[in-house]
Amino acid sequence: MDRVNHPKHYTSHPSGVECIEITRHYCFSVGNAIKYLWRCGLKKEDGMSEREKEIEDLKKAKWYIEDRIKQLENEYSKKGETDGLEL
Repeated sequence: MDRVNHPKHYTSHPSGVECIEITRHYCFSVGNAIKYLWRCGLKKEDGMSEREKEIEDLKKAKWYIEDRIKQLENEYSKKGETDGLEL
């Protein structure tokens, strides 16, 4: 196992696809949200139960999703556009 370049929590998806192969196609915030969802329940951390770590990863994914929403809302409000979004 290569813990630096190919950690198990990013390479053990049943599809056989490595997480980075997917996240590279997205902006930073969305890619990170996917990363945390991908590893949710797979990554272990000393001092944390599996449940605590899973909850932490879900909260991190949520943070990045909310960050992306804020970015988009700010872009639209600066341009005066909504593209049909209810802001």
